[in-house]
Amino acid sequence: MKNLGIIYGGISTEHDVSVMSAKSVIENIDKEKYKIHELYINKYGKWFEVKNGEKEEVYNLLWTLKELDVVFPVLHGRGGEDGTIQGMLEMLQIPYVGCGVLASSIGMDKAYTKILFEKAGIPQAKYIYVRIRDGAYYLVNEKFEEEELKIEKITEKLEFPMFVKPSNSGSSVGVKKAKDIDELKMAIDYAKQFDDKILIEQGIDGREVECAILEDGEIKASTVGEIKSAEEFYSFDAKYNIPESKTIIPADIEKSKIEEIRKLAIKAFKSIDGKGLSRVDFFVENGTGKIYVNEINTMPGFTKISMYPKLFENVGITYKELLEKLIESAFFK
Repeated sequence: MKNLGIIYGGISTEHDVSVMSAKSVIENIDKEKYKIHELYINKYGKWFEVKNGEKEEVYNLLWTLKELDVVFPVLHGRGGEDGTIQGMLEMLQIPYVGCGVLASSIGMDKAYTKILFEKAGIPQAKYIYVRIRDGAYYLVNEKFEEEELKIEKITEKLEFPMFVKPSNSGSSVGVKKAKDIDELKMAIDYAKQFDDKILIEQGIDGREVECAILEDGEIKASTVGEIKSAEEFYSFDAKYNIPESKTIIPADIEKSKIEEIRKLAIKAFKSIDGKGLSRVDFFVENGTGKIYVNEINTMPGFTKISMYPKLFENVGITYKELLEKLIESAFFK
């Protein structure tokens, strides 16, 4: 029986989502094959081992981790999905589920993901990259030259509506839609609470669809699912707190579009040097049918309502089987 560490919680704004994901993972792990060691990180970065529902603080983290045969870091956002945990596990030579240090760090930073996708020729919405230094806002161009940001510079390049996002965040935390200059200014001020790098994107009038990636010897793309948000866009509340939000699997779009999305999902995964798993999010533009990549998530949600496991369930891979494949893939990276 292998010792499997499930790490969850963490210091990011997605702490509670991570806890929900880990609960679902733990419920569905094959207990006859794996002895589960729950490792919880609280919002302040303290580590605890959970035994029989009780938390015991971990005082020798390295010793605790070295007892494990494999780790499933069910962590979302900063401090977990950004390459930091992955780097620690690499140094300790402990196999782990999911993308490596490079792919995790790139996938977490939306601005740098955009730059890499652009280089790979992957279609995406027009965007502007803003960096904040000492309280001042700077526009970063394609040569990484900085100039003082003026609202007119944004409206010259992009049209309303726009989406303003912290570059390093997930689960739509910190994201706002702006329909005019006043909303744009407020959205930028809001996003800066979460990161000192901000992405401003051209809004696309289209359908939101997602495709899951699994690497277990070969890179496989799932079918495509569509998001029907209960709000104007798929915000944090729409994802987790409003039951009227729905997912349609498979998405009600042409088979040719589904195949195009699946190929683009694999290309996006390869472009960041992905390993193990990812979920790639897209827009299908109304009217034109054009497909645009929105972002890639290197550790997607594993809650009962999460799209990643549901997409593979639709093609015949159960939740339990999916977890088994992911854990086994950790030994062959």
